[in-house]
Amino acid sequence: MLTGEKRSQIDKIWNAFWTGGVSNPLTVIEQITYLLFIKRLDEMQMAKEKKATLLRKPIEDSIYTDEQDDLRWSRFKDREPEDLFAHFIKPDGVFNLMKNLGQDNAFSRFMKGATFMIPTPRLLAQVVDLLNLVDMIDRDTKGDVYEYLLSKIATAGTNGQFRTPRHIIKMMVDMMEPLPQDVICDPSAGSCGFLVASAEYVQSKYEARFAEADFRKHFNEEMFIGTEFDATMIRIGAMNMMMHGIENPNLVDVDALSESNAGFTNIATLILANPPFKGSLDHEAVEKNILGLVSSKKTELLFLGLMLRGLKIGGRAAVIVPDGVLFGSSKAHVQIRKEIIDGHQLKAVISMPSGVFKPYAGVSTAILIFTKTDSGGTDQVWFYDMQADGFSLDDKRQEIPGSDLPDIVARYLNLPAEADRKRTEKSFLVPVEEIRANKYDLSINRYKEVVHEQKQYEKPEVIISRIKELDEARRQNLEELEQLLLSGEMA
Repeated sequence: MLTGEKRSQIDKIWNAFWTGGVSNPLTVIEQITYLLFIKRLDEMQMAKEKKATLLRKPIEDSIYTDEQDDLRWSRFKDREPEDLFAHFIKPDGVFNLMKNLGQDNAFSRFMKGATFMIPTPRLLAQVVDLLNLVDMIDRDTKGDVYEYLLSKIATAGTNGQFRTPRHIIKMMVDMMEPLPQDVICDPSAGSCGFLVASAEYVQSKYEARFAEADFRKHFNEEMFIGTEFDATMIRIGAMNMMMHGIENPNLVDVDALSESNAGFTNIATLILANPPFKGSLDHEAVEKNILGLVSSKKTELLFLGLMLRGLKIGGRAAVIVPDGVLFGSSKAHVQIRKEIIDGHQLKAVISMPSGVFKPYAGVSTAILIFTKTDSGGTDQVWFYDMQADGFSLDDKRQEIPGSDLPDIVARYLNLPAEADRKRTEKSFLVPVEEIRANKYDLSINRYKEVVHEQKQYEKPEVIISRIKELDEARRQNLEELEQLLLSGEMA
């Protein structure tokens, strides 16, 4: 949890960019990401030097050559602004060192096309000074700092992607309970919020496993897979994961729905995602196996097909979809719902209020939870009508009392206790036969029962009599007032 002081320090960095002429939030985050990585490289080198000193051995895999020693954060941070700026932008300077570390470095392999966009020496020196003041001594603090920076992105991307609220991500992770042996994937990774939250869950629940070398390797290199075609977002996502202690995140720079991602087949044991909802794709550009599952141009439907293809048998998925996926009547909409329900096991549908994604978008959404079986298995589906997430449902999204999220997690993790719930409650179970009879409609209002309370009104003649009594009382009061006024004038 960030202190007020650290939040203030980060706000100052953000304001420095704003007053320095850099106002695009993604550009600000990207430039800060570069500086954080440069700072981290020096921290890694210091750790290597400390280890070498303790062991009285040469430094292993030194990041810097002797000629590059002046490119380290601790060496250049106190330079004068003009000198510092020149030190960054020269061909053999700080920025190009970061870009040219190559494939062996988790962050630098995504640096193709990266551009240094801090426009003035004064702004660069100011931001370096401010970042130097932010104490990020441990993994949790580093992660919190970066999450706070990401929270300042308040606009949706051009392709309909937007940052999933942290508390919604945490709820979904808590419901799915990631295991140490899982391979966890987000095929529309963005800033990697789902992967980071899954890592935090594993770090918290299975701390003892990190003493095992094999598990550490699995955690740092194999456990988390993300695909993202936006170059800026994949760099931001890579830094987010590294700031949360994942040393070599497996992020793939690819359009998840294209032929280039055909290898994403039977790989993941857990998928957590909030794929983009906006627009349509060229039908010919979509990987053919996905089209075999759902013949559509709509991205939200195609991503569901991608997830079914990417999961191993027994693999689980929790995915956010727009409401239209639940009840759309087109052939493709019905096709994908039928595939999940009849071909696999649909477990839950959680309907969310439309304000959950404000200020990015006001779209109504839901969470689908299903397991890949290739042999059916849906017998009943659990529905939950989320009405509050602990924040106001307007653009301000201020924290308010009351949230359904803890209740959702508790009820989902104890589904046998849901059997006797009535359909007038927030959650209930629906037999699959009833869903099939309703053309695979998954909208909660199709099955929820609303209690209409009968209100008793008095007879009209009684109401009229009371109105007359009120009129008479009003008339008498008016006469008394007139008498008081007259007696006052005569006096």
